[in-house]
Amino acid sequence: MREIVFDTETTGLDHRQGDRVVEIGCVELINRVETGRTYHAYFNPGMAMPSIAEQIHGLSDAFLSDKPEFHETVEDLLDFLDDSPLIAHNAMFDWGFLNHELGECGRMHIPLSRIIDTLAMSKTRHPGAKHSLDALCNRYGVDRSQRLKHGALLDAQLLAQIYVELTGGRQIGLEIGLDAKPMAPAPIQQAVPAALNGRRPRGHEISTEERIRHRLFVARLKEPLWAQGDGWHEPTVSRVDARADTA
Repeated sequence: MREIVFDTETTGLDHRQGDRVVEIGCVELINRVETGRTYHAYFNPGMAMPSIAEQIHGLSDAFLSDKPEFHETVEDLLDFLDDSPLIAHNAMFDWGFLNHELGECGRMHIPLSRIIDTLAMSKTRHPGAKHSLDALCNRYGVDRSQRLKHGALLDAQLLAQIYVELTGGRQIGLEIGLDAKPMAPAPIQQAVPAALNGRRPRGHEISTEERIRHRLFVARLKEPLWAQGDGWHEPTVSRVDARADTA
């Protein structure tokens, strides 16, 4: 199965207020394994970069001034995405911005049914924990040492590793630990299924009642094979044993 993990960087938080996408990074997965194929592009937003946004991703007006506008390379992006499911962290944000840009250049919106939100998956699997990309990297041992600032391609590559862990790790469906909670991804408009709890092993120590019942059962056997040799004595049954047997 082909899936695309993606991330965007923008001029702000709300495309409805005029904010634009300035970077997108995509990572291809086949059967939850990175293939090495990626798509990465910067875009000239046609507006000044707010300082607070530049502090987050480091993309300045000067750097973006010679980059193409979104509509100039949109076909390359759509060819890479094809009709694959799209995975993002806090996916409603990235999905909203991506569809806004597609609409601005006359392309069809991507339906919500194609979107998988790793933030929702993390909240279901780790209730009460932190769910930022950095926190999930720490939880799953993903190296984020190169993440000095937000970057769409690097963040998509980190998220691809986290997504694999959220969906069962490298050996999906073969987890043995009692705390393992494999989870299949779900489209964002559906509730993410609760993790399945494994059945804990039953203790091997038998109870006093079980021991008494076994002794009573053995005592009633006629000519058991193991009694044909020397050194075997028929077990005795006390009154306490007999009362337990009829309780």
